[in-house]
Amino acid sequence: MHALLSNISHHGYSILFAVVFAEAVGLPLPAALALLIAGGSSAKGPLHLGVVLLASFSALVLGDMLLFLLGRYTGWWLLGILCKLSLNPDSCILRSAESFRRHGRTLLVLAKFVPGINALAPPLAGSMNMGLLQFFVLDLAGAALYAVAWCGAGFLFSGFLAPLMAGYLISSRIFVRLVVFAVVIYFAYHLWILLRAAALSYVPSVSASEIARRYYSDLHRDMALFDVRSHGYYSNKATRIKGSSRLEPNTLLQQIGSLPKDKEIVLYCTCHREATSLRVARILQQHGFRASVIKGGLRAWKKGGYPLETVPADDVVLLPTF
Repeated sequence: MHALLSNISHHGYSILFAVVFAEAVGLPLPAALALLIAGGSSAKGPLHLGVVLLASFSALVLGDMLLFLLGRYTGWWLLGILCKLSLNPDSCILRSAESFRRHGRTLLVLAKFVPGINALAPPLAGSMNMGLLQFFVLDLAGAALYAVAWCGAGFLFSGFLAPLMAGYLISSRIFVRLVVFAVVIYFAYHLWILLRAAALSYVPSVSASEIARRYYSDLHRDMALFDVRSHGYYSNKATRIKGSSRLEPNTLLQQIGSLPKDKEIVLYCTCHREATSLRVARILQQHGFRASVIKGGLRAWKKGGYPLETVPADDVVLLPTF
């Protein structure tokens, strides 16, 4: 009997960690329910409350750190993937970015309690270049609050959760199969959505050499070149394409009225696969603009040895006071 309980306990912790980590990285799994049941099981069952809290806390922090680092190095590419659950991914990104700019610290601590925002806050923090130490401290607080709240509720009201606790422990293998099946269906569905969206939405992609040839000739009168790096101008040493202007993607809708509709708007960024440029271009197309992107972004421009300039001091945007 002791060996059986030990095996069940071990398997219970693994399931708990997997579900909580999966939700932390954006998969649609019920982490709160798993925490609630595991907390209840620790009151009278084979699970230990301390280990339950440690497993859930570790899963939350590891998932958040992964998304933070990916957001730091991919910009809006990751945000676009996470926003695929929304009917309007571009609007999802813009709303979330604006909320984070205004309530960065509070949002990080409380985001896990808000469906739709919980998985977006860490990559937003990375995309907006929040300091790693500051993010880690705030995320620790948020993870601890979330884990203690749900596990504690389960522990205190374990009597009402007995049927769920029994099912959680007895049917763990079935639960694993259902989770795997749900993840496969989830990715298959969103792959289909991605392929369908790609077919319906086309944004011209132009080489850096072609843009340089056109922009530094008489043809430039029909072009407006904009830097839409989602990381912003957070350094006094930042450089950009000579003659280009800043278009802040996180407040795009507030600036859209000032853009020239009589010119082709050419965008560039440093995101993976020009993710920010493509999304901004699609939004501009929806508002009646002609928009294209530089293939390879700023990196391709620098690699080609084309003209750069230091970002003017007036255009440097300091980080929000998180």
